[in-house]
Amino acid sequence: MKPGLLEVMRMNRICRMVLATCLGSFILVIFYFQSMLHPVMRRSPFGVDICCRKGSRSPLQELYNPTQLELSNTAVLHQMRRDQVTDTCRANSAVSRKRRVLTPSDLKHLVVDEDHELIYCYVPKVACTNWKRLMMVLTGRGKYSDPMEIPANEAHVSANLKTLNQYSIPEINHRLKSYMKFLFVREPFERLVSAYRNKFTQKYNTSFHKRYGTKIVRRQRKNATQEALRKGDDVKFEEFVAYLIDPHTQREEPFNEHWQTVYSLCHPCHIHYDLVGKYETLEEDSNYVLQLAGVGSYLKFPTYAKSTRTTDEMTTEFFQNISSEHQTQLYEVYKLDFLMFNYSVPSYLKLE
Repeated sequence: MKPGLLEVMRMNRICRMVLATCLGSFILVIFYFQSMLHPVMRRSPFGVDICCRKGSRSPLQELYNPTQLELSNTAVLHQMRRDQVTDTCRANSAVSRKRRVLTPSDLKHLVVDEDHELIYCYVPKVACTNWKRLMMVLTGRGKYSDPMEIPANEAHVSANLKTLNQYSIPEINHRLKSYMKFLFVREPFERLVSAYRNKFTQKYNTSFHKRYGTKIVRRQRKNATQEALRKGDDVKFEEFVAYLIDPHTQREEPFNEHWQTVYSLCHPCHIHYDLVGKYETLEEDSNYVLQLAGVGSYLKFPTYAKSTRTTDEMTTEFFQNISSEHQTQLYEVYKLDFLMFNYSVPSYLKLE
């Protein structure tokens, strides 16, 4: 099914109006009607307009129009996740769609794999190091074979991966329409505690201590010592939460990517993600992406036991000393992430 003539004319009129308004500035007009086409694509999967990779089926075709006609449980699960995001965006449109247009700088988290027609939006503290390693293998054209042989610091070097903001506007729009877009999410407060533990309790993270720790201590700690103000290496979790909910913080600058909301990092209400993976089902979801990309027979998501991983029990302990007022305010900050990705309100919260 394709949009009717009147709908197409309306889309074109909208695009011309937006382009006329934005003329002379470097503004990206992402297909505003992506979300309008989304239900059509679901009901009547891809036709012949999606080009095939080297004579084979693209991941997008394999996802929406699988070779096996019967939908697997995995396919149904991911359809439910897509629906959850769409429904949340629609129900919270006043908050989630404040801006109709994204700029190229909004796309710096979207990593592009030309060869396999993939776009991955990385979210820090959601296995993004290993996924960046995988993307380096996929885009390296034989330079890398084992993702775990790539040092973690090398995976985070921006020059090693190409992001969507490096393309021209027509190229961006083409890839958003034709490539399979995916991201991985995590229970928001577990991700937040993981970020706090990594950035504020590890002595080697001096850059975070200097940039954020000193600021947090100065604002949130009464009678702070000169050493604490200078080093910022002993931030308490309660102080970190107070900093996050402080209106001054949110007016001052965007959150750091390690505790920024997923909907602000990846813009799922503007960009239709074809697959939403979860940290709780990381291995299965990751290997499903690789299977759709046609590389599942020789490339698997790297797994290993990590004893320091932040757990739900650990997160519960961190929130014990947070007042119900601050818990409620913090939940409001991350509410869309909870709703959009179907995470229930944690049982340990004492919301007002």
